[in-house]
Amino acid sequence: MKKEKNKDVTISALLRHIVPKAIGISPVYFVFMTVVGIAHGLFWGIDILIRQEFFDVAAGLPSGQTMLRGVLLAFAALALCAVLTQFLNGLSNYMFEVYSERIAQKLRFDINARIQKLSPELFENTETLDDINKAEKGAGAALQLFFVIYTLLSFYLPYFVFVGWYLFYLKPLFLLSIVIVFIPTALTQLIRAKVFAKLEDDSAPKRREFEYYEKAIADREYFKETRLLGAFGYFKEKFVETYRLCLKLRMRAEIRSTVFELSMNILTILGYFAILYLLFSALMAGEISVGAFAAVFANIGMLYEIMSEVVNRHIGSLAQNFGATVNYVRFLHMPERSGEVKTAPDWGDITFRDVSYSYPHAERPAISHVSFTLHRGETLAVVGENGSGKSTLIRLLSGLYLPSEGEVLVNGVSTQRIDPPALFGRTSAVFQKYQRYQMTLRENLTISDPGKQTNNAHLDEICRMAGCNPADSSFTDGYDTMLSREFDGVDLSGGQWQRIAIARGFYRDHDLIILDEPTAAIDPYEEMRVYNRFAELSRDKSAIIVTHRIGSVRLADRILVMQDGQGVQLGTHEELMREEGEYRRLWESQEQWYRENPGDETIHPAIV
Repeated sequence: MKKEKNKDVTISALLRHIVPKAIGISPVYFVFMTVVGIAHGLFWGIDILIRQEFFDVAAGLPSGQTMLRGVLLAFAALALCAVLTQFLNGLSNYMFEVYSERIAQKLRFDINARIQKLSPELFENTETLDDINKAEKGAGAALQLFFVIYTLLSFYLPYFVFVGWYLFYLKPLFLLSIVIVFIPTALTQLIRAKVFAKLEDDSAPKRREFEYYEKAIADREYFKETRLLGAFGYFKEKFVETYRLCLKLRMRAEIRSTVFELSMNILTILGYFAILYLLFSALMAGEISVGAFAAVFANIGMLYEIMSEVVNRHIGSLAQNFGATVNYVRFLHMPERSGEVKTAPDWGDITFRDVSYSYPHAERPAISHVSFTLHRGETLAVVGENGSGKSTLIRLLSGLYLPSEGEVLVNGVSTQRIDPPALFGRTSAVFQKYQRYQMTLRENLTISDPGKQTNNAHLDEICRMAGCNPADSSFTDGYDTMLSREFDGVDLSGGQWQRIAIARGFYRDHDLIILDEPTAAIDPYEEMRVYNRFAELSRDKSAIIVTHRIGSVRLADRILVMQDGQGVQLGTHEELMREEGEYRRLWESQEQWYRENPGDETIHPAIV
């Protein structure tokens, strides 16, 4: 998303996007709420007309031109109008408060839905992260935009139409004077719109920084290391530095807009006194009655306050949040990843054809000209040192990332052409950075395939294959144990969480399963048991194992060796050991890990 696109987005375009969402939540409720709002605005205007009638009748009482009964009736009408106005005010505010919460939920849901449809590789780009941050802030601004426009049309417009007709009826020049007063304030808000749109673009990256530093200071995920290593002061300093920079940017914007607003307000006040002068002159000339003078004079202050509220508060808020709202709408219109192939192709071979991939702003490719084929039903191990390109290769193979060059083909169909839901529908994976969901054990397992029907016996089998024991004393309520101390549950060791993550991957029905170094917290003996069970589970299915521990890969049909982003060797363990190359070097560097006793020259058969 380019910042220049802000210029192409208008308020009408924003409303075309937001209003249908708002109305669609509950059309009947929306219509009733609108009727209440219009009645509220009209009664504020009718109040002036009733006041004129009351003052005219009351002025005629001393001279006998009117009777006391007429004065009392006029007073009763004025009181009834005041009561109805306040009732409608409270009802309108309550209804919109309830409705606005539902709109806010809808807007937040739309952001999450759009994030889910973005290509995963976009999250490697800091601009995407900035865009998400701005969109989340912009959702609130979008709600404010709808609130302002809706209030202007349903309340203020009926009020100003009625009052404008009334003033024009008394004397046309009165209406013109109010329009003149309105112009300087409106110009102020146009300037604010430009100033604060630029502020939002400038401050979003820094805001994302201080939000991260705040998380590093206070979040449960960080606090142990932050405290023990004495990093609290460092993160506090970084937080204060970026927060102050955001405040400095905002202060500059506020000063620029306030100086201009002050000069325009002076003109507005001069216009207000001009209206009072015209009103008094009309009375002296006999052009309006005493009741009309008293009614307008009594309400001119309120009229001015309402107009100032409309321009300064509502339109001002609209101007200030316009840039954030644009960011929200632009984010929802980001091109989502899709493909013309909407159904999963018959799962067959997966072929890399001269594939290269570069991360955003990277100086060199993470993967460079890799070609190989994973045959249907084959287990392939991918090995290599840190930074060799293993994880990037897996993201390309699974379809999470699309190649910068070359093609990844699933049964002859490029991943570029396959719709993501179809591509991911028959794939399961366990990654090195697995998630610890703060839910029950059952939910942690079944979240990988929530629509699948299951029972405890099936879960027992899945847990057995992953080395997870739900009967362990750690799981106080079995599968219903809450795995979070923050929700009155229990906490687990890293190894226990890792086994749960592996079981979650096994639970999902799949044709391709990937284990991307998920056993780092498990000792080599237990790792081998997990991989042996994995081999049983993945019979007749395609499988990928990524690991640093070379002793675990002999169960694979073939082994792909990655080095500096390239596939330098491919073959069975025996074939690769007969070659002088990277695989043999890695094996020999770790060989002592797999001996039964120190100095023993044989590899333990139970382990490899």
